[in-house]
Amino acid sequence: MTESTNPPAAPDWIVSRWFNADGAPSLQSLRGRVVFLHAFQMLCPACVQHAVPQSLKVAAAFASTDLAVIGLHTVFEHHHAMGPEALQVYLHENRITYPVGVDAHRDNDPGRHPLPLTMQAYAMQGTPTLLLVDRLGRLRRQRFGLLDDLRLGAEIATLLSEPA
Repeated sequence: MTESTNPPAAPDWIVSRWFNADGAPSLQSLRGRVVFLHAFQMLCPACVQHAVPQSLKVAAAFASTDLAVIGLHTVFEHHHAMGPEALQVYLHENRITYPVGVDAHRDNDPGRHPLPLTMQAYAMQGTPTLLLVDRLGRLRRQRFGLLDDLRLGAEIATLLSEPA
């Protein structure tokens, strides 16, 4: 987790579409809750084999707490194969019921940056990336790649034990 005594505020998410959500979850609307966000691509091997199953385990293990589990489909390659329709099927087939947003791109910009906007805002290195945001909206952990289940569980439990 962030060792700083004054962790930075987590940037807002820039999402073009939500699945499994009534309305659009935002960091502001989730203030007071701990947020576990995992950025993934449905064709990323590490995401499919490790990160998505881990997020499902986190959602199940912390279902009775005020942890918000959020997915962010952040596509930076193979755009034609990973559109919203394919994502909807992927979420259904994998029984993913927590909210999943589609990371937005700058449309109609011929020189657009190849990375989605939330990915840019967090300076993510790729997928999978996990983020932990505390009850005050501060970014407490950002991890590219995999994090051990026990360590992740301990970090989430620590954040859940902190006062708002």
